Order: sequence, then C-alpha cells, then structure tokens
Amino acid sequence: MTNEVRLAFEHPSERAAAMAGDDPLDRISLRDHITEVEIGAFQAERGVTQRVCFNVVVEVRPLTGPIDDDVDRILSYDRVTEAIAAELAVERLALLETLAERVAERVLLEPQAMRVFVRIEKLDRGPGALGVEIVRNRQDALQSLPLPEDLPHPELVFLSNDAIASPHLTGWLDQLEASGSPLILCVGAAQSAAPQVPHPMAQRRIDLLAIEQNAWVLAARDPRCVVVETRTELDWAMKNGQTSVWAPSKILLDSVDTPSAQPRDAVALAAWFAATFEAQEMLVIGADLPADASVPLRTMPVSQSDL
Repeated sequence: MTNEVRLAFEHPSERAAAMAGDDPLDRISLRDHITEVEIGAFQAERGVTQRVCFNVVVEVRPLTGPIDDDVDRILSYDRVTEAIAAELAVERLALLETLAERVAERVLLEPQAMRVFVRIEKLDRGPGALGVEIVRNRQDALQSLPLPEDLPHPELVFLSNDAIASPHLTGWLDQLEASGSPLILCVGAAQSAAPQVPHPMAQRRIDLLAIEQNAWVLAARDPRCVVVETRTELDWAMKNGQTSVWAPSKILLDSVDTPSAQPRDAVALAAWFAATFEAQEMLVIGADLPADASVPLRTMPVSQSDL
C-alpha cells in the first residue's frame, strides 16, 4: 500500500514504468510544461488566466531498423506540446478532466503512440497543486472517437423583432426546412431596454441574456424552434433535422477567438457565429446589415413572403 501511495504522486513516467508489465514499451515524456490558461467551472475563474502544469508520458511502438538520427522516424516532443496547444485553442473548458481526455485522444492519433499518461494540475487555486491524471490506450481511444463524416452545412438566418412577430414566419420556416439544410436561427434582444450597469463584463452577460430571452419568444411562436446553447447540441440538431435557435451565452463566453462584435450588434454577432460554421452566407430578415462581416450577408424585408 505504501508503494502504491508513493507512485500515485510520482511523475507519470514512474507510473508508466510501474504499469509496464513484462514487455515494456519505449517512452517519451514532457515534464512540468506550464502555460497560462483560462479554465474552470467557477465564476471567479472566468476572465482570468491561471498557471496550469502538464506532465505527459507517451508509450510508443518500438522502431524497426536504425533511427539514423532522423527526427521524422520518431514521435517528436513537439507533437505533444502541439496537442496541448491545439486543444487549448478550441474553446474555453470548465474541467481539467475534459482537457486531459482531449489531449490524450489527440496524442493517441499519432501512429506510434500506444498508451498515454496525462497529468494536469492547477498551480494557483490553493497552497498546493490541484489536478487530475488519466491513462488511455490506443485501442480504447480509437473506439471512442467519432467516425469521420461530413457535418451538414446549416442555413443560418437572422430574424429581427418584426420578423419574429410577422405573420409570414411560419411560411418562411416551411420554405427554409424544404431546402433540406439544417436550420439555425439567430435573434437580437427584444425592444424593451435591458438593465444598464457600469461593469463591462456584467453588462455583457445581461445583454447576452436579453438575446436569449428573445430566443425563447421565438421558440414560443413555432414549436419547431428549439433553443440550444452548446455546440454539442447544435451538432446533434444538425444531424437530426432539428430547427435550432441560438442562445449565445455559453458558446460566446467559452470561445477562445472572442468576437469584436458586442451583443448589442446582434447581426454582426450572428455573422461571427455563422463564420464558425464556414457558412457560405447568412440571410438577414428585417434588420440593417453591419458595416463589416466575416460571411456574405443577404437581406430581405419583413414584408416579403417568399425567400
């Protein structure tokens, strides 16, 4: 028992050695790789970065033939640090467990990687290091990864308040659904003014919540409209033919690439969201177009019944 406790707090390389069995694999390791990250489930961890330490050991398939001092024949340390950087760039995460899982999966995509030990620790949340450690092997990781498939390209539509209240709404939805593309609807805030506060971050949250309130107003207008707030929900909806209304708070606040558009510039914010899907265009019904957008915008007046 004493030896097990000691090993539990050793570097993952010691853990790998203890679990090697009778036929140990070669290993490469990354020790005490520290980076500044915005991560955490608590409100106090939003908008600030904290030091996070990564220790990774990868057990690799032995090489056949001489190495010949050729870096292309081995699993480079850079591939491990790149896996960490790539996952940190995808989105803001709440849990170290999620980050560890994703780093492990990305590392195990390397052809030589057979098993990986990932330990991640927060260094600034208390007097000691708080962290998680996981062990994943290649077979389990490949079984858990989704099969490669082409995600459907959605049709993105921004609806003004007049468009939401329009008698043409049901007909527009009928026409849009008839196209066969997944449909994502975006809205702005309602006409009533949102509360105003001097704190910028608090005001941003209030303005985003005002948009989400209006999303529920749209959902009440037509039962086909389902309010969604996560990318996972949107991916499921697109694959299953569900018409979605975007509630922006979570995706926007968890985004690594924070848009310059403010919640009050609702069309510009929706255009940023459309760009994350690499949309070919976004239809805007009953609203003015922003001066700049990252996707082509097509406009239509509320009085027009045919798309």
